[in-house]
Amino acid sequence: MKKLVFSLAVLGAFFTGCSSDDDSGTVEPVEGTITGEITTNQNYAYGNYTLTGIVKIANGVTVTFDKGSTITANQADGVDALVVLNGGKLIINGTASEPVVFTESSATPGSWGGIIMYGDAPIVGANGVTSATSEDGLAQPYGGTNANHNGGSLKYVRVEYAGKKITDGTSEMNGFSFYSVGAGTTLENLVSYKGADDGYEFYGGTVSGKNLISYGNYDDSFDWQDGWKGQDNTNWYAYQVGTGNFGMEIEAKSVNNAFWPKVTNITLMRAPGTQTEGGSSAAEYDAIQFKKHGNGDFSNIVISGYTTTGATAVRIQDADTNTGQVIGGKIKLTNVKINDGTSQFAAAGSSFTVTFDPANYTTSSNATGASLTGGAWATVNGANLLQ
Repeated sequence: MKKLVFSLAVLGAFFTGCSSDDDSGTVEPVEGTITGEITTNQNYAYGNYTLTGIVKIANGVTVTFDKGSTITANQADGVDALVVLNGGKLIINGTASEPVVFTESSATPGSWGGIIMYGDAPIVGANGVTSATSEDGLAQPYGGTNANHNGGSLKYVRVEYAGKKITDGTSEMNGFSFYSVGAGTTLENLVSYKGADDGYEFYGGTVSGKNLISYGNYDDSFDWQDGWKGQDNTNWYAYQVGTGNFGMEIEAKSVNNAFWPKVTNITLMRAPGTQTEGGSSAAEYDAIQFKKHGNGDFSNIVISGYTTTGATAVRIQDADTNTGQVIGGKIKLTNVKINDGTSQFAAAGSSFTVTFDPANYTTSSNATGASLTGGAWATVNGANLLQ
């Protein structure tokens, strides 16, 4: 039955995608349902689609969505997600004025699994392993040697109310999940809005993201592990409101890597009264946390609102990270501007002291953070996410 529904939806897209209103000449949106595994190339014309279940784009298959389309999941039908398997491609051609929006009918954070992409770019997992199994409940392998893996192109895409927690209590999905995705993939002008887990999570790989907004996500705005080393990231903007943990959580599975990711132009903001997922007992309220040998090169950073008692702008979580990454010169934060009197950096506990080489941690009153141009892509229910 699922295959029948999918086939009917595709036929509808092909035969009505170019329909127009006889009086105005405007293109009318297609209506359709997307479900099951997609095994042949598909082009979804501008329209309103229902996403049912875990939809997988198979190896060798390219799926395209036209600008202005809306794809709606429904938590009542179980776990929904759009999954790009290794070798598949997802092409989303949104624009600033006509983004492609993935949402959920109840507007409840954590009600579906978001967009998940797999590749075969390199990872460095726990104990230095080069492959691992996904933590999203799908048990997919990831990791490989193809640094230029190409999973497609995502431009002007908004994912709303994702971050599904699977019922086993250990598996989690995010707004956007990138498993060993390669540098041949384009990620530009994306919004992760009010999910119940991370806004974006990178599991190894070499892909970079430009013009990324993480707004109101319950866990971390940006998170990575498994030796992710994207080199061309810029304009990351996070606003935490209501519930939120770290602005950026950075780890490397306790492997002291010889490389690091690079991100320029970062804004991390936390609204007054924002609580951590675990409430007052969970000390996950810092702007940036480094742990398990997480590292990176970050510049032009603006941090505001991390004023909870005990919070700091930059937290070094463990002594090994302090020795290998701070003292080792593999954490670099330059042109940092911290508002609201938040402290610059601190250790977790009193067993070690954090001291950066002066060249690796610099402040500037002229830092500007992310530079983004708003529009429909960054507007939800009439509210500009960038204000």
